[in-house]
Amino acid sequence: FQAKQLFRKLNDQSPTRCTLEAGSMAFHYFIEKGVCYLVLCEASFPKKLAFAYLEDLQAEFHEQHGKKVPMVSRPYSFIEFDTYIQKTKKSYIDSRARRNLGSINTELQDVQRIMVANIEEVLQRGEALSALDSKASNLSSLSKKYRSDAKYLNTRSTYAKLAAGGVFFIMLIVYVRFWWL
Repeated sequence: FQAKQLFRKLNDQSPTRCTLEAGSMAFHYFIEKGVCYLVLCEASFPKKLAFAYLEDLQAEFHEQHGKKVPMVSRPYSFIEFDTYIQKTKKSYIDSRARRNLGSINTELQDVQRIMVANIEEVLQRGEALSALDSKASNLSSLSKKYRSDAKYLNTRSTYAKLAAGGVFFIMLIVYVRFWWL
């Protein structure tokens, strides 16, 4: 109900980004290229994260449906976009994703500070990132090796269990054959 009222009050003079608080909830909206992206969150949900979510939706929506917007003649013309909305919403609600985005925002702020710092600090950070990248590549190859080794051990374990069962079965047949008959 409040969202409909908000849409009715929006016009060309409305700010392109705005947060409207309604008790313990907050509406965040973002208008871009004639489309309004709106999200309702708890008031405690970080605004930066809410607007990052809206920007993600805007980028994907514009890529998928940007040229079709002027030709829309009925409500819910882009209902298939709901799948992307739900998937993106889950990643933003996930607390780990929230922390990751927070750390990414912090890193972006650090990058802005680095631009003011001297060139030597920038080079040192670049070397650290290169080392981190090589460690990540090494970790990736080690995890692939671990996965293949685990599959091999699981297969070998299964064969050992089958062999033990087979030996037991053969011994049972031999026992019955020679001791009972």
